[in-house]
Amino acid sequence: MTRPLPLLAFALVAAPALAQGFSALKGHDSNAPIDISSNHIEVQDRADRAIWSGNVHAVQGDMTIDAQRMTVAYVHATKPGEDPQIQRIDASGGVTVVSPTERAKGNFGIYDLNRKLITLIGGVTLTRGTNVVNGARLVIDMNSGRATVDGNPPANGATPPK
Repeated sequence: MTRPLPLLAFALVAAPALAQGFSALKGHDSNAPIDISSNHIEVQDRADRAIWSGNVHAVQGDMTIDAQRMTVAYVHATKPGEDPQIQRIDASGGVTVVSPTERAKGNFGIYDLNRKLITLIGGVTLTRGTNVVNGARLVIDMNSGRATVDGNPPANGATPPK
């Protein structure tokens, strides 16, 4: 079990059966602390990052993120006793983001906290109720609440042409 850090978490969006929709979490409190647990944690303080690996489970409010690995890039606090400021979270290995009404899956996830953008790439599936959207990339803009799925997943598991 690892120590919790206040992080901004991935948010999940809703998309109807079309390629774009609106985030159900537009008003989600992204300043709330997040608790991360994993089999292993490595803090690379000189590189301003921490790496969680093995069954990583992150919780922020009613949102959860699961992956095999998460790397958090941060800036040291400017005053004693303050928490580091998280700049970016990268997740890999079967990334799943879940809210009470939605589920998104992808091979990789990137959360740019400064721009408030969440991107899932590689074999993306977005599910809300009975609606399912598949694609190559999901981009969530937490400022506008807009979610966009684009690219086509390979048909029947075939490898796309290069």
